[in-house]
Amino acid sequence: MPASTMSSDAIAISEDAFLGGRLSIRQPQRGHRSGIDAVLLGAACAAASGDLIVDLGAATGVAGLCVLARVGGARATLIEIDAEAAALARENIALNGLEERARVVLQDLTARGAASACGFARPAADHVIANPPFEEIGKARVSPLANRARAHAAGPGMLDSWSRFAAAILKPAGTFTLIHRADALGSVLGALAGRFGSLRVKPVHPRAGLPATRILVSGVKGSRAPLQILAPLVLHAGEGHGFLDEPESILRHGAPLSMN
Repeated sequence: MPASTMSSDAIAISEDAFLGGRLSIRQPQRGHRSGIDAVLLGAACAAASGDLIVDLGAATGVAGLCVLARVGGARATLIEIDAEAAALARENIALNGLEERARVVLQDLTARGAASACGFARPAADHVIANPPFEEIGKARVSPLANRARAHAAGPGMLDSWSRFAAAILKPAGTFTLIHRADALGSVLGALAGRFGSLRVKPVHPRAGLPATRILVSGVKGSRAPLQILAPLVLHAGEGHGFLDEPESILRHGAPLSMN
């Protein structure tokens, strides 16, 4: 069972185990909480030792820290707009002993000069990952930590702004990987067009025979290679709640998820 505490402003915080206990994450008990999506995103990042990963809209840091737990020697910058979520991300870095490999930047990615404000005067990232807000402003269940609804809800043009930011900070041939609702595929591909090529789309299905509910999409900065639709990831067998072998290895044991 996750441990439960109260933050200084009386918001209930749980301490949850990820990757079979390799990571401990403090996050709010209600509202926006990281789970399977963040772990799948971290697993899909093709990072190697020495690489710099930038996690856009990092919330409490789960996706970026999953990459660091899997890839020794990798480094991460976690960028988040909400001050309280960013504070929890800093706590999670310390809680997992990753202070030498990770930092948190409080920043609105859509603001003018955001890349420089985050410390990227030149392209420096090897990989960018993102779990953008899925819901439109006014329709989302907002976290009790959020001072601004846009921390957890998408405004007009957000995907394009995040794609532009990723392209600005990535080195040539760097990768941008994101997870989104399956029905947002058209919007995601539109936002990446002209900036990223060699696009790979991996559908995520709850069970065989059911429609995909999520998509993982990756692209390479400056590439002109064509789009590919990859074999799907199916999470559960039959009617049960247990995971099939591949998602079990990713979610419980920190295995990578190939986007090739």
